[in-house]
Amino acid sequence: MNRLITTIKNNAFFAILILSVVISSCASKKDVVYFQDVGGFETIVDDDSFVPKFKVDDLVSIHISTLNPEASAPFNLYKTGGQESGYRLEQVNYLVDQGGEIDFPVIGKIKIVGLSPEELRVMLREELAEYLKNPIINIRLVNFTVSVLGEVNRPGTYLINGEEITIMEALGLAGDMTIKGMRRNVLVIRDFDGTKVYYRIDLTSKNATKSPVYYLTQNDVVYVEPNKSAITSSALDNRATIAVSIASVLITSTVLLITQTN
Repeated sequence: MNRLITTIKNNAFFAILILSVVISSCASKKDVVYFQDVGGFETIVDDDSFVPKFKVDDLVSIHISTLNPEASAPFNLYKTGGQESGYRLEQVNYLVDQGGEIDFPVIGKIKIVGLSPEELRVMLREELAEYLKNPIINIRLVNFTVSVLGEVNRPGTYLINGEEITIMEALGLAGDMTIKGMRRNVLVIRDFDGTKVYYRIDLTSKNATKSPVYYLTQNDVVYVEPNKSAITSSALDNRATIAVSIASVLITSTVLLITQTN
């Protein structure tokens, strides 16, 4: 009888132990907190020199206007919109071709790859000087998108309004990292006219703001790797069924022993 009781107790103990190992997990604060080395009050001067540059395949909106609309009209391209727009005229955007150029009305081919919007504005003002007086030149990058993938809540590709976005703002669009995201080693993939460049950034440090990829450029890809906890839990998922099955067998055998004893 004593031996039976001992067997029952051992089976119950091992069943509880196995289930506890499968279920239990822990996370360190150092793995999930951003900018951990920032003090209680700290002033950091932003010496950022980030300036967006045009790349191949960019879609650029350029609108020229003056006090005389008829004079500036030849420098703006329009097309007739579809039925949903009431067949209104819509401005045509310029695609930066593989040679880094756009075909601009009247002026012809202009190489803009590698230029900032302000540099392009200055160039166009010089080119238009013989045609227009004091032209107003509005330039906007139409297809500024970034992709955020991996351990985030809403992975996807996001269209950006404006000329710049930080990696933190991009993560915000994606619903932030999950608790399983590796904050110390976020990967940013950047394309320079067909050449892929890979950067790593540690978002647990305040020095992240000085990284060349803290400000993202068009078509950047941000990839958040799973941390060790995520990898471990993934491995445990495969073992969980086995562990639970073993625990079930132990519990079942214990119940049978008690039933037979009774």
